[in-house]
Amino acid sequence: MWHPILILSILLQCSTVLVIAAPTVPIQPQVEYTDSNPNDVLWTPTSGRFPSPQRGRVGASILGPQNVPMDLQNADLLAPPTTDNGEVQNYKWPFSFSHNKLKDGGWARQQNVKDLPQATDIAGVNMRLEAGAIREMHWHSTSEWAYVLKGDLRVSTITPEGQVWVGDVSAGDLWYFPAGNPHSIQAKDTAPDGAEFLLIFDSGSFSEDSTFQLTDWLAHVPKSVIAKNFGMTGNLDAFDHIPEHELYIFPSLPPSPDISQDMVIPNNTPHPYTYQFSKVVPEQKEAGTVKVVDSRTFTVSETIAAAEVELEVGGLRELHVRILKFGLYFMLHVTDDIFSNRIVASNAAGMDLLCVSHHIIRFSPGTKLLGLVLVKLGSLFSRPKEMLQHTISMQGGDIAYIPPTFGHYIENIGNTTLKFVEILKSDIFQDISLSQWLALTPPNLVKAHLGFSDEVMAKLTKTKKTLVK
Repeated sequence: MWHPILILSILLQCSTVLVIAAPTVPIQPQVEYTDSNPNDVLWTPTSGRFPSPQRGRVGASILGPQNVPMDLQNADLLAPPTTDNGEVQNYKWPFSFSHNKLKDGGWARQQNVKDLPQATDIAGVNMRLEAGAIREMHWHSTSEWAYVLKGDLRVSTITPEGQVWVGDVSAGDLWYFPAGNPHSIQAKDTAPDGAEFLLIFDSGSFSEDSTFQLTDWLAHVPKSVIAKNFGMTGNLDAFDHIPEHELYIFPSLPPSPDISQDMVIPNNTPHPYTYQFSKVVPEQKEAGTVKVVDSRTFTVSETIAAAEVELEVGGLRELHVRILKFGLYFMLHVTDDIFSNRIVASNAAGMDLLCVSHHIIRFSPGTKLLGLVLVKLGSLFSRPKEMLQHTISMQGGDIAYIPPTFGHYIENIGNTTLKFVEILKSDIFQDISLSQWLALTPPNLVKAHLGFSDEVMAKLTKTKKTLVK
């Protein structure tokens, strides 16, 4: 017969043994980890290195013809980082590739969905007007948002209610015309070279060739109808000077220095259609400055929001995601004395027409949806069972388009401060910071996903830093 005390002792011993033998579940699963390759850009246009499609032990030199100047600007395409994966549709477009429309008094070149098939929701136009030149009175079925690159202009618009706005804008300022509102643009003569600006339209299919021009309209209306419309029935000679074809851009006398002289009646719209963005004080960040404009500050701008960013050398526009916001990046140029003698023109959308020696960035976006990403632009896309990643180098004058939900970053790997404009099809400028998201998530969840140490966790920031080094 077993003694009760002995039985209890055996059970306790067995229980102790079972507890000791139970398996321990690690916080992170046993999986393969990414390697420690930094995947730095291999050359820049001024590095002195000849471009070759080789990275480490993979690749080989080019034996046939090679466009060396182009390859010098696109290191991450010719010799992509090992983190790139799969095939991604093109999401970069240099304005230098756009066909230019030359007119007496200026020019215009555009980018739309025909150039970037992914850019279904935003199109851009770069336009130049000589002093006094006019972009003729017109209207279109999309809203127009503008960023002035150089010079001074006078713009005007009228609403369906017959309210008017006439305003002056200078470099760094904005205007916005809602879809359907007729408007005009004229360069002032306060700058001898006139003005240049960037136009943004909230439809990727917009084309400058499909706008409704005042002259073209009246050239195709019978003069008897025109005379009757203006209360001059029978006096057809009064309309003999209507141009046979559209003028589009044409030279003229510059507007009066006194804006009141151009006001038929005082401005009477509820809100202004111009905005002095150049006067907004930028917010200082760790690696540069940022200033934001959207419908909260520029009330009439209901479909376009933007940020003007200056990113220091080596700085990073932090990893971030935009939710349900379509975005364009336009690379602007900040002249450096070292290179100023090599710059022919520096204008909107990051246009460096000649010099390719600075404002080099890498851009990399990513997403869980099949699509495109953008600038070291790194981009992440997803097909069923496959994540796609693409990194490209960008110069001044390049455009990058990012669909919503695509994670991405921008890194200034050049040798001067980078200036660019982030433009969203949205009434509010918003994004989600990766660092902030992780910092505000239960720590063990983050460790379980990424294996971060306590030291790394301590570096995560609970507030957005936007620009970091």
